[in-house]
Amino acid sequence: MSSSSGGGARDGGGAGGIDPTTDPTTDPATDPATEPGRLLLDEPAPGVARLTISNPGKRGALDHAILDGFASTMPRLDARCVIVTGEQETFSAGYDIGDLPDSVLADQAERLVAHPFAAAIDAIDAYPYPTLAALNGHAIGGGLELALSCDLRIAAATIALAMPPAKLGLVYSHTGIRKFLDTIGAARTRELFLVGRRLDARTARAWGLVNSVAEPERLEAETLSLAREIAGNAPLAQLGNKRVIRAVLDARSELPEELERELIELRRACFTSEDFREGVRAFAEKRTPRWRGR
Repeated sequence: MSSSSGGGARDGGGAGGIDPTTDPTTDPATDPATEPGRLLLDEPAPGVARLTISNPGKRGALDHAILDGFASTMPRLDARCVIVTGEQETFSAGYDIGDLPDSVLADQAERLVAHPFAAAIDAIDAYPYPTLAALNGHAIGGGLELALSCDLRIAAATIALAMPPAKLGLVYSHTGIRKFLDTIGAARTRELFLVGRRLDARTARAWGLVNSVAEPERLEAETLSLAREIAGNAPLAQLGNKRVIRAVLDARSELPEELERELIELRRACFTSEDFREGVRAFAEKRTPRWRGR
């Protein structure tokens, strides 16, 4: 992919985890499973920027390089619509914690979630013009929250979506769960998080988790058509209406400071639990976890 200008990045250059010019998967000496992920930037249409999650060796897992790329790039864009998508068969498999050894799992998992992931989500949330997630492949865990941080979502008909905290022994952030409550309501959020099953694209559309579904071969064309339409709308209206929607949602979800501290501590404590270590190990080893409740 190529770097963008005009409707893309204000300074036209790459930063953080962005590399718009090279692709390590074309180098036979490079093992994609050991390479850091990258965020690719191009301009597929006037006024439209596209950010592509590229981590083919790890199913689009969100590592530090990719998350830092979002945090550093979103503030530099001036596109009237930003598309976020993935490569190959996966949009994103979520946090990149599967290979962390037990000795550093709690510390590294908390660091990944506490700063680079939160900063990436905040950068997407703060983008003043509309954002559009094109789910070319499975969107799991943090990958699904990242998609939900975009204003609109269009999914390929063949993909699955899931939130697996119940399968990993993970307490999810209250800010992340709030996005699901705002989008699909309490009943569906409970089902998604407490059962932990995967949803197909049609079910996700019925729930309101995605706005539309396209056949895989039509996804890119339909995404670009929608992005062009959005980019052609009145800019002041887009800025104002997006700001109003966000302000109303934020005002509705304010928590007392003491309660927020409690929820943050609840999440932090889960990272040091035996169940979290067991859940991550079992996931990596493709076996049923043996929960201990501690």
